[in-house]
Amino acid sequence: MIRIKSNPAVLLKQFWIREILYLPFNSSNHKGLLKKISDTNIIEGVRKQDDKILNWLYDNYLQSVKIYVLKNSGSEEDASDVFQDSIIILYKQIAEDKLNLTTDLKGYFFGIARNVWNAILRKKQRTTELEIDISDEEEMEEINDQILERVVSRAFQKLKPDQQTVLNLFSEGHSYEEIALIMNLKNEVYARRKKYLCKEVLLELVKEDPEYQEYSRFLK
Repeated sequence: MIRIKSNPAVLLKQFWIREILYLPFNSSNHKGLLKKISDTNIIEGVRKQDDKILNWLYDNYLQSVKIYVLKNSGSEEDASDVFQDSIIILYKQIAEDKLNLTTDLKGYFFGIARNVWNAILRKKQRTTELEIDISDEEEMEEINDQILERVVSRAFQKLKPDQQTVLNLFSEGHSYEEIALIMNLKNEVYARRKKYLCKEVLLELVKEDPEYQEYSRFLK
């Protein structure tokens, strides 16, 4: 059996193999495996990466973790992942002398597993809410664009022909000097002034539009 030196994740190799292949343990090779083991012996076994202790944990601790995860929106695969993550956390606490038992070890381990799964659920919820928020914002922006497009289009049709021409030329990227030349204005200063006045008329027509007024009240 492989033993870890610096990477605690290798500690779970026998668990992964058993979960993937669904192979039962040979009782003759694990005689006495299901008997009661003291918390002290379990802690020392985990510290030493003892195969019998790790297998005992699997047989005695996994079920309660699985029940909790399944009752709280999880799957059997989720339960296996939570159990494995909890084993790593327990190992690190024992190896770093940070284990502080306030109850029996099984209850303590279950608390670790519960915290691991609850953290996963919170992360999933935040991700889902973020996706919904982004979707809602994009949908609202699309609706806003459609409303404003209709309003501006109606207002633009109410402009005089020369006002429409000036604004069209400006939106097409023509310079004020070119606009003055095309519109037979005295110079670019007059073109700039003409464009400003046309824009002001357009804005006033937009503000008078009933749909725009209703839209504005909605935004307040």
